[in-house]
Amino acid sequence: MTLLTKELTRIRISAPHRPVTKRPLRLSDALDFWAFAGAAANVVMQMARPGVGYGVAESKVDSGALLKHPWKRGRTTTQYLAVAILGTEEERLAYREAVNVAHRQVHSEPGAAVKYNAFDRDLQLWVAASLYIGFEDTYQLLHGRMSDDQAEAFYRTSSTLGTTLQVTEEMWPATRAEFDVYWNEACRHAVLDDYVRSYLDNLLNLRMIHWYLRLPFRNLLKFLTIGFLAPHFREQLQVRWTDADQRRFEHLFVFVGFVNRFIPRFLRHSPSYTLVADVRRRMRKSKNLI
Repeated sequence: MTLLTKELTRIRISAPHRPVTKRPLRLSDALDFWAFAGAAANVVMQMARPGVGYGVAESKVDSGALLKHPWKRGRTTTQYLAVAILGTEEERLAYREAVNVAHRQVHSEPGAAVKYNAFDRDLQLWVAASLYIGFEDTYQLLHGRMSDDQAEAFYRTSSTLGTTLQVTEEMWPATRAEFDVYWNEACRHAVLDDYVRSYLDNLLNLRMIHWYLRLPFRNLLKFLTIGFLAPHFREQLQVRWTDADQRRFEHLFVFVGFVNRFIPRFLRHSPSYTLVADVRRRMRKSKNLI
């Protein structure tokens, strides 16, 4: 396989960073409701790894199936992220066990062409790394490209994205530079086939929701999703993206980033804190977390 570089595995961020704080940046600074704009792209990235793609597409956990129960799956995924970043150690452990219950049912059948197991730590590391990429990209689209020091500080607070699953602290790349090495190498194994690509086509065309909700949002979802994908993933998804599309995408986030400055942080970040509060309520009442 050809060695991949950041030009192929990461989206382009051209705007310089606009200072929003003098303290070191941290991952929680990216918990902005605009992050939902790149959610579908992150699913594409995760599922581009065959073990993850087939694990999701063939999953027998009906209650958490993305195409059958999109709203519940969206809630549990965003709640996982909120707990991983904002939760206490006790809350992370509780959520990990809840995820484990579902993951125990996700494994390939004997003789399957693609072998997978939801407890495979290498696959979980890939998922967590994809989630990190999503947060970093969203933050930089809104606030501009971080300096090396800012990026390092931001990255240092990110390991719980993996350790709230089965990823150990030692597996998570120690520095931002080491993460780049891991990511470029891991992307070589992110290869979509027709089966997973068809599943993702259903997602991007919103075929899991009613047609009257689908029509006004389908084209916007496709545009945002492709814009959030690096060239390698666009190639795997077999989608077209022009220079004009890139300019429109960048101009959109210049506008969104400008508007964002006038929206109080507590409003932009409130969905994540609400999700953590819901987890605490469920734990107090001994209710299922997912």
